[in-house]
Amino acid sequence: MNLPPLAAIRVFEAAARHGSFTNAAEELGMTQAAVSYQIKLLEERIGASLFLRRPRQVILTEVGARLSPAISEAFDMMRAAIAATRENADGILTITTIPTFAANWLVPRLGSFQLAHPSLAVRLQATREVIDFARQDADIGIRSGGGHWPGMVAHKIFGADFTPMLSPVLAATIGGVKTPMDFLKLPIVDPSDPWWKIWFAAVGVTDPELRGNPRGRFGDQHLEGKAVIAGQGVGILTPAFFETELKSGLLIQPFDIVGNDDHFYWLVYPEARRNVPKVRAFRDWLLEQLAGA
Repeated sequence: MNLPPLAAIRVFEAAARHGSFTNAAEELGMTQAAVSYQIKLLEERIGASLFLRRPRQVILTEVGARLSPAISEAFDMMRAAIAATRENADGILTITTIPTFAANWLVPRLGSFQLAHPSLAVRLQATREVIDFARQDADIGIRSGGGHWPGMVAHKIFGADFTPMLSPVLAATIGGVKTPMDFLKLPIVDPSDPWWKIWFAAVGVTDPELRGNPRGRFGDQHLEGKAVIAGQGVGILTPAFFETELKSGLLIQPFDIVGNDDHFYWLVYPEARRNVPKVRAFRDWLLEQLAGA
């Protein structure tokens, strides 16, 4: 049996992924009528309906649900093959990463990766957005969360642990921090951060009255860390991101107790790209870094 037109298969893959002819049309730069026409052609070739048409959405039929995973895998394999073919031509590794991970953990270590792989140029995209690898140009991602993303390989990096930190100058204003309750005497950089309640609960304090503006937010830890180093208040930060500042004495961590909200940082990439050489090189390098930490 000859394959149906590739254009029709491509439209089916997009419509199945979005659950919408309209969104598929937007992604592919087509009209909704053109998408409907291509789906109709494919259904005629197969001899069965692939979608149930509903107001504002479409739902895969049993036949469509059986076909969709295989089509998606085939497109992923084609994307990976094309990317691998381009590997030697462009020599660029694009990493999408959370800003704080980029600034405080990855960038200080990237030199050793570049020395080991001089033919690869690293391009960082620092964003908190969870990108769609099928639609956006990236090879690898660093994400925080539970580690479950369909179609993705996820390697645990480390836990999103957190604990209070402050500058030694600020601590000296109250004669040093000796107990967790001493934090309540000092301004808090972001008192609305839910991590505070989790950490104080771990030390047996419920509903702590934190000083500071509850509407003040820095958005990313590396920015909050700058404010904490400047003595503006106490921050609740992830120790792995501030190893240098703690060793140099710019920050102090009065207590070993850390909190965790069951989130971790993960290295992720599409399953179909696991054997792309530049992806494999970065994965192996990062896991070696963690093993030697």
